[in-house]
Amino acid sequence: MTKPTIKMLSIQLFEFLFVFIILIISSIGYLLIAKKFNIIDKPNERSSHTKITVRGGGIIFPIAILLFSLLNGFAYPYFTVGVLIISIVSFLDDLFTLSSKIRFPFQFLAVFLILIQVSLPFNPIFLFLFYLTFGVGIINMFNFMDGVNGITGLYSIAVLLGFYFLNLNENLIHDDLIIYSLISLVVFGFYNFRKKALFFAGDIGSIVIGMLIFFIGILFTIKLNSPLILLLVIVYGADATNTLLYRKLFTKESVFEPHRHHIYQKLVHVKKISHLKVSIIYACIQLIINVIIYKTYRLEIETQLLIFASLVILFTALYIYLFKKLKT
Repeated sequence: MTKPTIKMLSIQLFEFLFVFIILIISSIGYLLIAKKFNIIDKPNERSSHTKITVRGGGIIFPIAILLFSLLNGFAYPYFTVGVLIISIVSFLDDLFTLSSKIRFPFQFLAVFLILIQVSLPFNPIFLFLFYLTFGVGIINMFNFMDGVNGITGLYSIAVLLGFYFLNLNENLIHDDLIIYSLISLVVFGFYNFRKKALFFAGDIGSIVIGMLIFFIGILFTIKLNSPLILLLVIVYGADATNTLLYRKLFTKESVFEPHRHHIYQKLVHVKKISHLKVSIIYACIQLIINVIIYKTYRLEIETQLLIFASLVILFTALYIYLFKKLKT
């Protein structure tokens, strides 16, 4: 690989600045449109916010992905089409609250396109179906965990930084896809990472960022044959999965209903820790795990599986401990 020249770096920096400006203009434009057409999120008794706030600000995430595609020869076309489909459906869900019977078929279609993009073979079919279901679970996990100011943006930055530094070693994906997405998260953070957010990501934001992370994650997992890559979302995964199991096994609530059982919600509502501090805690823990993965993803598969199991057990035990301690 040839070293980048000063001219190449200058062109790249100009490109990133161009993307940054476009995303700023898009965010300002969306904020004005959303206020005019009353695209808002009203708090209820189970919300973590207390004032009416614009929703759907995460629309800048698919805009960043589309900019990447347009400026890079329509790279990853199946993934991009999947993002377009899921963006339209998720934005309609932000506007009208669609039934899961409408949302899920499109989510499965979008994940199917991702699996086609990474060239996952159809055989054995049970493995393909597992990844298909797992992908839908991942994108909904990001949606379920989008509950306090700053958490989606900051946590997603932590995850994407993990992928970025792995990619510096492996060169498995175009760097710009990660960088454009990071830029969009920084712009989003200006509006959302504050005590009183100016807008929320909405379903369009959390679902699309979940799709992006699933796409990069499944590509890295397959190409590197490393199960440890999955741990780049272990903080979210432990909270979301254990909360889902708790609600399924010990409560009579529908798993699709709003609730306050996630650990991040309990830290805010029971311990009265600020939204932003909780978001920082989640991101920092994930960054620590990223370092562990970076140092171990090339080890023998048996060693990786041992590390994987140990961390899953550790985070599950931590969840149970915190859940009991914070239970009200």
